[in-house]
Amino acid sequence: MNEEELLKKLREAFSGEAEERLASLSSSLLDLEKADGEEKARALEVAFREAHSLKGAARSVNLTDIETISQAIEGVFAAMKRDEIPLSGELFDLLHHCVRAIEDSLAAPEGEGAGEMGEIAALVSRLQEVKSGEDVKVSQVRTREEPAPEPQPSQEVRELPNKPLASESVRMSTAKLDSLFLKAEELVSLKLASGQHLTNLRDVVRSIEGWDKRWGGIEGELRVLNKRAQEGDEWGNLSRFLDWNHDFIRSLGKEIWGLAKRSEQEGRTLGLMVDDLLDDMKRVTMLPFSTLLDIFPRMIREISRDQGKEVDLIVEGGEVEIDRRILEEMRDPITHLLRNSIDHALEAPGKREKQGKPRSGTIHLTVSQTEGGKVKILIADDGAGIDLAQVKKKAASLGVITEQDMGQLDDRDALSLILQSGVSTSPIITEISGRGLGLAIVQEKVQKLGGLLSMDSVPGRGTSFRMELPVTIATFRGILVQVADRSFIVPSSNMDRTLRVHKDEIKTVENRATIPLNGKALSLVDLARVFGLNQEKDNSAGNGFLTVVVLGAGERRIGFRVDEVLGEQEVLVKGLGKQLSNVPNISGATILGSGKVVPILNVNDLLTSPLDAALPVSGAEAAEGKEEKSILVVEDSITSRMLLKSILEGEGYSVKTAVDGSEAYTTLKTGEFDLVVSDIEMPKLDGFELTKKIRTDKKYAEIPVILVTGLETQEDREKGIDAGANAYIVKSSFDQSNLLEVIKRMI
Repeated sequence: MNEEELLKKLREAFSGEAEERLASLSSSLLDLEKADGEEKARALEVAFREAHSLKGAARSVNLTDIETISQAIEGVFAAMKRDEIPLSGELFDLLHHCVRAIEDSLAAPEGEGAGEMGEIAALVSRLQEVKSGEDVKVSQVRTREEPAPEPQPSQEVRELPNKPLASESVRMSTAKLDSLFLKAEELVSLKLASGQHLTNLRDVVRSIEGWDKRWGGIEGELRVLNKRAQEGDEWGNLSRFLDWNHDFIRSLGKEIWGLAKRSEQEGRTLGLMVDDLLDDMKRVTMLPFSTLLDIFPRMIREISRDQGKEVDLIVEGGEVEIDRRILEEMRDPITHLLRNSIDHALEAPGKREKQGKPRSGTIHLTVSQTEGGKVKILIADDGAGIDLAQVKKKAASLGVITEQDMGQLDDRDALSLILQSGVSTSPIITEISGRGLGLAIVQEKVQKLGGLLSMDSVPGRGTSFRMELPVTIATFRGILVQVADRSFIVPSSNMDRTLRVHKDEIKTVENRATIPLNGKALSLVDLARVFGLNQEKDNSAGNGFLTVVVLGAGERRIGFRVDEVLGEQEVLVKGLGKQLSNVPNISGATILGSGKVVPILNVNDLLTSPLDAALPVSGAEAAEGKEEKSILVVEDSITSRMLLKSILEGEGYSVKTAVDGSEAYTTLKTGEFDLVVSDIEMPKLDGFELTKKIRTDKKYAEIPVILVTGLETQEDREKGIDAGANAYIVKSSFDQSNLLEVIKRMI
């Protein structure tokens, strides 16, 4: 190994060591700022020692910029120990700034850190001035990207460094660890295949046993024939062959039976070895939550100081371990919820005092292990709570709910509206929050990991978010069901129960099939119709009974009709790839022991998506529940116009079309319409102007208007709402069932 390669390896080792020392240094600074007495002296000693060690390590790998600033930081700590420097918030800001500068220098590609070196030189100069007794003015030291100071507090928030989480005790590339773990996971398929081979051998053994019974039934007759037959004639030859054949098949049966027994023993041994190996690998790839939680105290400090608020973050349960991949995925959702707590929930110190609260707001971040291999994350604050009236108003303005729905929603349903994309109670958009997208993304991330998000809010007392997640995403127990000659896997954790329901128990409520369960009506959906599968045979097995699996997440439950429940087994999750990452109602796939690929159902999707797959109702019920409504479709694109017309007529609506807003307004005068579906960008009269004309005409002012358009900016949405539209659907995320659901609500 030449000198250049050696230096490269040494710097890689230094990078890992520096990350740990910087994390410890940052934590010590936070403790030092709040501590008193012996705790303060202890925190100062730890910080001094980490700066000293970092200086020496940087010197050994020729990183002079990091060595220089570490030495300057060490000098400031030494002066603190001698009580030569007064402690202040500005001084700690400067020291945190120095830690970030070192992190940036480490993260910069080799040869591209000139900017960081200039910043480090400026910081070293300020540290030396502070050491000599000058006042601390952090504003004099700015990074090359930072804007000039504004007179009002800045809303800019420094992004957390997106570095992979690393174990404190193992020096190994996470890519190598993931590769090793994936290979261990693949052995589960081998274990399942071994079980399938054993099943096949047992089937052969049973077939031979059946043959032996049949042979025993005619063996007496063969003996009689043998006595009557003469030696050497044709029957004698046939008789000798039958005797040999009988002995051969019995011998073959014994050999196969022996193979089955050995296969069973080897399969049991293989299963235990695979399970033990996978459990060990899971433990290797699991990290304590503290690996992630340690980054949040500094973030909370920075944001709260920027906003002029006082915030205490209380973290509990950092020792709970979870799959590193889940930990990585949850970094952004937890970060967003903490930022939301500061920006939306916690009040300014003066306002809190007027309300009889402590000046400093509190955020609790608690991690705990629950039964069934789950981890619960609780983020709770003691802020103002969520204004449900404002949430309803915002949701109605975006067309998520109607004005009529606003008065009918209970508090829990109203609270769930904040998970809808675009719904935000913040009056302005800032770098921290206010776009109305964050909570929708949080829910999406949690559901993608097979978890569940719930929340509570009490006005004036605070808001809490609970996320329940699996400990690992490697394998799980699943129920194999059959639907229209196809197989699906249902996660056992989402399976509430299995029922046998007679057809006479199915009742129609609001044109939806339901069955009674615990004294309540439970929605019943045909799983075959959800996936558009042809149900060629009646799955009531000729006795009028249907097989129903009740799936649930949280408090939501829906019954799904299936053909058969085949049993429970271990499931190894396989991703669908980027091309199929957003397939509705499917979260992945698995390979059975037989080699067959089977989709895994996304139960959260099934429970929350509009399911237009209810069991068919009788003709009389259908006629009673639906009268023909008339809809005007306004679209300049002939393709889009015919598509919308086909969809709506397929649902039984009477449809007329117009090529632009001017023709549409004329068509309105020729008949009676229950609803208008319009594009925006059209010649002569666009969708915005058409909506305004409809709203200003007393005769048509009450007709609901839905805008279906390619314009997806928030400004366009607000323009549509201002014009008087009842709903705004973007074509890029067009969903047929969503459109039909909105139309159904409005007419």
